[in-house]
Amino acid sequence: MVETRAADILRSVFELHGFANIQTRALEPLEELSRKGEITKEVYVVRRLHAEETDRDEMGLHFDLTVPFARYVMENAGHLNFPFRRYQIQPAWRGERPQEGRYREFWQADIDIVGQGELSFHHDIEVVLVMLEACAALHDELGIPEVLMRVNNRKLIQGFYTGLGVADPLAAIQAVDKLDKIGPEAVGEMLAGQGIGSDQVAKILDFASIQTASLDFAERVGAFGVVNEQIEQGIAEVEQLFTAAHDRFPDNVVVDCKIARGLDYYTGSVFELELKGNESLGTVCAGGRYDSLATDGKKTYPGVGISFGLTRVFAPLISKGRLVASRSVPSAVLVAVDSDDTRSQADEVARILRGRGIPCEVSPNAQKYGKQIRFADRRGVPYVWFGPIQGQVKDIRTGDQLDANATQWLPAPEDLHPAILQTP
Repeated sequence: MVETRAADILRSVFELHGFANIQTRALEPLEELSRKGEITKEVYVVRRLHAEETDRDEMGLHFDLTVPFARYVMENAGHLNFPFRRYQIQPAWRGERPQEGRYREFWQADIDIVGQGELSFHHDIEVVLVMLEACAALHDELGIPEVLMRVNNRKLIQGFYTGLGVADPLAAIQAVDKLDKIGPEAVGEMLAGQGIGSDQVAKILDFASIQTASLDFAERVGAFGVVNEQIEQGIAEVEQLFTAAHDRFPDNVVVDCKIARGLDYYTGSVFELELKGNESLGTVCAGGRYDSLATDGKKTYPGVGISFGLTRVFAPLISKGRLVASRSVPSAVLVAVDSDDTRSQADEVARILRGRGIPCEVSPNAQKYGKQIRFADRRGVPYVWFGPIQGQVKDIRTGDQLDANATQWLPAPEDLHPAILQTP
């Protein structure tokens, strides 16, 4: 119920901004999954149980929702109006060692905006603001910790590495993306292993250490004296994105030059979010700009998107008891059954209550009332109904029992649906 409520909050914010929901298949061609960056070793291969030994592995479970969305755009481009805005809330799978916040199967909530031929940069800003708004709603309604968004730009990184003379900027980007996991010394060794000189490695690590909640990052980048056209483009885009986000959410955004995103389809803005005070969970939400993920060779569909890790955020909070539901079932009322001969009477009461929007269920048996009340109590159902349409209803928490008519009676507003409760 906690996860469902969280998904409902995200869905509500996304739809307020005009994003339409789609669902895509779990299986994708391995050829598509394996060409999207440093993720191949984590893809689960899927084959028939009775497949022949000579059968080739051709399909795998998607590891994110961006790759299947790109295929969806390609297959349906003739029926879509661009820019096309969609959200998805679906599971994904990755072959990694399970630990807190990281699971083999997990749910994500994605938003993306994709264009045909071109996509204005203001959409990069839009998806960031929408996701920050969604995270603020989760904080206000469910009490999840506030988020900190770190923003950067692949043009800035690529231009800096190219200006330094790095032969393979993408490999360097993938190495630097591991900074938080393995530390600067190990990343430096990886860069050196790529044939990058010690002076260049030092500048790359110094560049990656830039983190600020102001626009002074441009001056600090300029102090390296590295010149490249992409650097200027990247700085300009970071400034626009940071300024817009900082104006709305001044305590929730910083420029962080180590943010790179390891997947190779990102071409511009990149961003990662973490939960304040829960940095051990790592990145809980991330995304960026991709200009050529979806293309048929003739037309290109550039896009920008961001993904929120529902399971990564809520599984630890639920397992630690930080968020709980007030009851385990949707039912606000259990309709008691006098005897098997009068079950149809209880069914009619339940039908009337449901028709008025009151969730209820009929007792599974005609045991003594005390046992039916205990059954309701174990499930957290607050009310038990006795008798016909003109009968009585009991609040089993207080013991109060009143005459009531099923066509008129209403439970207390806070009892109509389960509440999500926060615990210390």
